[in-house]
Amino acid sequence: MQLTFLGTGAGRPSKTRNVTSVALALAEPHNGFMLFDVGEATQHRLLGSKLKLNKLDRIFITHMHGDHLYGLPGLLSSRTYFEGASKLGLYGPKGLRSYIEGVFEHSGAHLNYELEINEIEAGVIYEDHRVRIVAAELEHRVPCFGYRIVEQPQPGPLDLAKLIALGVPLGPMYGKLKRGEDVTLPDGQTIRSLDVVGPSATGRVITILGDTCPCDNAVLLGQDADLLVHEATFATGMEEKAATYGHSTFLQAAQIAAKANAKRLVVTHFSSRYHEDDIAKLIEEVQTTFASIEAAYDDKVLEISKSR
Repeated sequence: MQLTFLGTGAGRPSKTRNVTSVALALAEPHNGFMLFDVGEATQHRLLGSKLKLNKLDRIFITHMHGDHLYGLPGLLSSRTYFEGASKLGLYGPKGLRSYIEGVFEHSGAHLNYELEINEIEAGVIYEDHRVRIVAAELEHRVPCFGYRIVEQPQPGPLDLAKLIALGVPLGPMYGKLKRGEDVTLPDGQTIRSLDVVGPSATGRVITILGDTCPCDNAVLLGQDADLLVHEATFATGMEEKAATYGHSTFLQAAQIAAKANAKRLVVTHFSSRYHEDDIAKLIEEVQTTFASIEAAYDDKVLEISKSR
């Protein structure tokens, strides 16, 4: 799994940072990806990545502020021109449907694929054989969600030496055993999946939060996450200003990661007042609170290692 930051600035774009969008690419063989927020010019950032719009199958919007969704209508329209673009699921707060339908009505845009719009509430909002996605409300100036993406447990490894010794022919039976199905050999011998497949591996957990003040749901969504993405709009020491605007400081993001026992924290959504040197210093200042913290930047790609 890979996480690509397509925009890491807050409020408005700068010369070095676009507004918010994050892409989560899923493991093979599907090779699809999901988007979390679609700030203005997200589709331009995608052009510089390996991600193609016909492989996009879900979009999750955290809240209805412009820097998180003004790029959505254009991206949806452009996807029409990609061969093989199939049904697309769109998830977000109340108002998302009227926003999209209003833009399309007045612009005359038409999609050649099915768009399924889901205005969500807290809880499990999507699940398939790959992932389960849980949403919870955060504390911001408008209704805002955070998302916890939980990879489904992965089947254990096949014991190839035992399979060969048992005379299991290479082919479809291996796949059935891997999926937990027992098989019967031509000689009538039954091979139990339990006997030739190792323990399943716990799936990875990625938490992507929208704009928020420190809150209990941020901790719950980030609990034991392999990777937590948390906003850090303001510098440490500006907690009062952050609270006024419904945001967090670098220190508050680090404190949330520590409380959640997250393995890794990436902070993003930086005010344009901060330059790269400023952000590096702000990161260094809070490493005593949470050591595994790093700053996102546009086009940054993170590999998310499998849980052990």
